[in-house]
Amino acid sequence: MKAEKHFNDRLVCTLNPVPRMIYYSAALLVGFLVLFKSADQFVIGSVATARNFNISPMIIGLTIVALGTSAPEIFVSGISSLQNQPELAVGNAIGSNIANIGMVLGITAIMVPLKFRVDILRNDMPIMVFVTLCAGATLIDYRLGIWDGLLLFAGLALFLLRLTVEYQKSSQAELAAEIQELSEIPDMSNLRAISTFLLALFFLLLSSELLVWAVKNIATNLGVSELVIGLTVIAVGTSLPELVVSVTSALKDQTDMAIANIVGSNIFNILAVLSIPCVISPTAIKFELLWRDYILMLGLTMLLVCFAYTGSGSLNRIMGILMVSIWIVYLVVLYFSAMDGSATRL
Repeated sequence: MKAEKHFNDRLVCTLNPVPRMIYYSAALLVGFLVLFKSADQFVIGSVATARNFNISPMIIGLTIVALGTSAPEIFVSGISSLQNQPELAVGNAIGSNIANIGMVLGITAIMVPLKFRVDILRNDMPIMVFVTLCAGATLIDYRLGIWDGLLLFAGLALFLLRLTVEYQKSSQAELAAEIQELSEIPDMSNLRAISTFLLALFFLLLSSELLVWAVKNIATNLGVSELVIGLTVIAVGTSLPELVVSVTSALKDQTDMAIANIVGSNIFNILAVLSIPCVISPTAIKFELLWRDYILMLGLTMLLVCFAYTGSGSLNRIMGILMVSIWIVYLVVLYFSAMDGSATRL
């Protein structure tokens, strides 16, 4: 009798969702920490290897540095798509763009007013608007397929081509000075550079696997969709490096870099991150993804454009408070919609 009671107690403990949630949350945190560290080392190892093989700073800037800043989103999107969880990948892409404008730029503008650079206003802002509209074109039929992915990949190729033409107008020395990461990365031997690159790549893949596994189990235990987790936890988590870079740049009085970082990140998130589930795991999308999440991403993008081209051409603290408030309201809406969905399933 005592043995039977002991077995039942252990069974109840095993099935208790609280310890499991702590376990999955810890795995999520570890996954994020390893992901961020390995992404930094991935860029360092890649740049050092490229320099050792005499690859020009222009090529390094176009590929490693530019795409490396979106490495967390790209790897999480790729792993989740390979594991047939495209909702998580799509939520990561769109949610990251929402968090970049609402959370990152909003918080940074509250701390330090941000001024838009002339070349950002003339070149990058229109491209970000166009790319955002292209994302809407891929979502409008409530399905992401291979042709949508090819459209976005073509846009990525054109964007990199445009950067190539722009960088060719600059000397190698000017380009190296413009890309801050190049001056901060130390010289390494070939063996150390390649080892750093391969080890970072391994941990990027491993941490992405851990994140996707943790998110899948958290979503299952909470009774919410992977899309909501992707739009919130993963999106905010993968946007934290952008927040650190933007705040650090702003505090160093490099406010134009803070805006350029976010504009470039949002362009790559759509062209490089959203295209991955289209090609690897084509899927139907939910009604709310288009009319709630995408519309908010488009709305925040247009709000940023309005702030950029009106008034003093800068983001002040009032604008920052407005953007953060919109983002917080959006999180609250997601929370209640998730709870309603969970209650319905129960």
